[in-house]
Amino acid sequence: MKAIALKGRQPAYPLVCAPLVGRSRDALLAEAAAVAAKDPGLLEWRVDFFEGIADAAGVARLSGEIRQAAGGLPLLFTRRSSREGGEPIAIDEAQVLAVYRAVCEAGHVDLVDYEMASPAADVAAVRAMSRERGIALVLSSHDFQATPAREVLRERFALAQALGGDVAKLAVMPRNEEDVLVLLAATLQASRTLDIPVVSMAMGALGAVSRVCGAAFGSAMSFAVGQSSSAPGQMPIADLNAALASLRRAGALPG
Repeated sequence: MKAIALKGRQPAYPLVCAPLVGRSRDALLAEAAAVAAKDPGLLEWRVDFFEGIADAAGVARLSGEIRQAAGGLPLLFTRRSSREGGEPIAIDEAQVLAVYRAVCEAGHVDLVDYEMASPAADVAAVRAMSRERGIALVLSSHDFQATPAREVLRERFALAQALGGDVAKLAVMPRNEEDVLVLLAATLQASRTLDIPVVSMAMGALGAVSRVCGAAFGSAMSFAVGQSSSAPGQMPIADLNAALASLRRAGALPG
């Protein structure tokens, strides 16, 4: 089991991450304070929901305000593209990269997420700007239509490492119980063979079990609802924390 390292912290395994999806500054700051009080291990700012995404300098400043509102809780910064389940945005990829650069230079976030299916030059640019500031890079892939074969999942996990990711993340949509088993088997294999932590989840109602037991198969993070969900199948923070505590007491997870 490879945990995700955070600056100056030794977080619980797996990290419980709660998304922030407010569309305005005031909504985000209120959401950050309220969600942090529910005791997640990490917050994710889904900036594709934010109406001010085009203002790179403003986004960078707000990342610091969010962290302060959340009492210093670690922060993951994510723009999810519409092709991988995110909100439509009115800026192009060059402007998105400018936002990532401003956020990295501000230094208020611990991790940034970028999709590994992006053009190689863009992935390399985000890798360089995050590494320069000591910010961990999550390279991710999301399939809202199906669960690819185990070998395809294995290749995607490996690609994240080959591209310089510090964490490899895959999310898939199961069509049956067997698909959930495929995702968990691929996660276990990747967690044993890669040098970086892996994160995975099967989405929707069928996949909800993977958000609870995924850590036993090597997934270093699970996403839970603070106020609003960012993907189907997420459960409330309190419910996920309670389920993980039960697994720890049973010895299935590290204490």
